[in-house]
Amino acid sequence: MTATSSTSRPQAAIDFGISNTDAVAYIDGEWRHWTRRYTHQPDAALVRAILAEGGVELDDLHQLAVTGGRHRLLPNRIAHCDVIGVGELQAIGRGGQALAGLTTTTLATPLLVISAGSGTAVVAARGQEYAHVTGTAVGGGTMLGLGRLLLQTVDPLEIDALAQRGNANGADLSLADVVTGPIGSLPANATAVNFGRLAREAIDVSREDLAAALVTLVGQVIGLLSINAARAQGIGQIVVTGHMTDMPSIRRVLESVSRYYAAPLDLPTNAGYATAIGALLTVNDQAVVE
Repeated sequence: MTATSSTSRPQAAIDFGISNTDAVAYIDGEWRHWTRRYTHQPDAALVRAILAEGGVELDDLHQLAVTGGRHRLLPNRIAHCDVIGVGELQAIGRGGQALAGLTTTTLATPLLVISAGSGTAVVAARGQEYAHVTGTAVGGGTMLGLGRLLLQTVDPLEIDALAQRGNANGADLSLADVVTGPIGSLPANATAVNFGRLAREAIDVSREDLAAALVTLVGQVIGLLSINAARAQGIGQIVVTGHMTDMPSIRRVLESVSRYYAAPLDLPTNAGYATAIGALLTVNDQAVVE
């Protein structure tokens, strides 16, 4: 994955998300990426501070790509740098294409891009056409909100560590519990009812098992939504982006859903920065056309 433009100057982009503010830079043929927790109303000083965290000086940039829900609050220019807004759907789609390995010669290949962040958005990318297909309010925000109630923590690293040590069927009901065996391609230990064991009886469940059940619920919703949306759109390739994929426990759930339903889900590394990458590449693409 490379970034090209008519200038050799450093290139950068910032994605002002709901939970995270993500930044990327392409300097001397190398990508940099970094993040900070949610930042409030962005302004020139905040932009400078975010870029400086990645070793980038705003004054060295000819232009800065910005996206995310609050990017429109920024001016069109800061000092000598043009601030170019990119619509979030386009940034998600273009970033997904890049992380899926599509190049200028293969960009027309239909791709379903799943942006699994605080919530989950599903974008169909067909060449340079990007369309919102569906989505769900279930995502990282759901996991953290329920984590506060069930686990007394909103730390994703702690939830992930707990989940990796737990057994989701300590709180869930499996197919073995409900129908005493497998169904179709689903094995006997596959989830039949999320948190169903707790609905059946009042039992003590360890924090580890609760965490495993929680990430299973969130991951299964995202995975199944992705697969069903791809089939409805007639798209055979799916890439999952967003910071949810930073968690090994979530990746494990997505991989199991992919395996059970014979629908490959591409889980690239550094997927949390896909939208910022997409914003930068979109600006570059426009420069090439012009």
